[in-house]
Amino acid sequence: MHLLKLESVSRDFDVSRPWLNRVIEREPRRILRAVDRVSFEVSKGETLALVGESGCGKSTVARLIAGLYAPSEGRIEFLGRRLQMIFQDPYASLNPRWRVRKIIAEPMMFLDGGKPIGELLVQVGLSPDDAERYPHEFSGGQRQRISIARALAGEPELLICDEPTSALDVSVQAQILNLMADLQERLGLTYLFISHNLAVVSLVADRVGVMYLGRIVELAPAAQLFAKPRHPYTRMLLDALPDLGMTGKSRTPVAGEVPNPLAPPAGCPFHPRCPHANDRCRVETPKFLNGVACHAVDEGRI
Repeated sequence: MHLLKLESVSRDFDVSRPWLNRVIEREPRRILRAVDRVSFEVSKGETLALVGESGCGKSTVARLIAGLYAPSEGRIEFLGRRLQMIFQDPYASLNPRWRVRKIIAEPMMFLDGGKPIGELLVQVGLSPDDAERYPHEFSGGQRQRISIARALAGEPELLICDEPTSALDVSVQAQILNLMADLQERLGLTYLFISHNLAVVSLVADRVGVMYLGRIVELAPAAQLFAKPRHPYTRMLLDALPDLGMTGKSRTPVAGEVPNPLAPPAGCPFHPRCPHANDRCRVETPKFLNGVACHAVDEGRI
């Protein structure tokens, strides 16, 4: 049974210039569709990762689920009692004026009881004595551990992790990922993991959703997606990864650039960068069928 379900969720932002400028220059309003009819489910205890290039809409999806934004269209259904969010930057997400004790205790204001602060700190690999220190006294990895402890203080069933390791050194990233895996196993947590790093996603995800220009273009079990990607965009992302296995396979960077979301191309939004695009791709938006949104896959051309 799903814990979280999104049904055709969209989010628009008004990015128009001030009213007077638009009147003088006869310019229409500009509406940016950051998320476009996104649908997926997350089952209890699993990790679903959303990946894609910067600006694809994955962080907006996270904020929609957390309630920081309201959807312009569609429906979000959460069957749990509580969810929490871990943010990308451990330097910006902690109040520098508060001691760690107060930072972690803040979510408990809305709960009856809660775990002792020292116990939460030990759970994330810190010392109970750290409760009396300030954020500036900690490294980036330690600060992210504090952020995780704060999230756990709210006794969540779902943790939304918005690029939780991207601001950290590679060695520290591994420590945080191991900690999150251990917490998931011990506490039965469910993760929505947002990342642009496919190497990280391959280590943590049960299923992966690939986003492009606000849409999910492929959704599959992680092992299947990494072994046999179907959408051309997914293939390009994986081809750009370093060949750590020294197989000698050629690696190519993702070609082209993401189109302007204020003026997306007609048809398939990926067609200007796709080596398999044909006339149909340029005029008809592909439907999401059997885990992928691609005319070339649907027609058996790739």
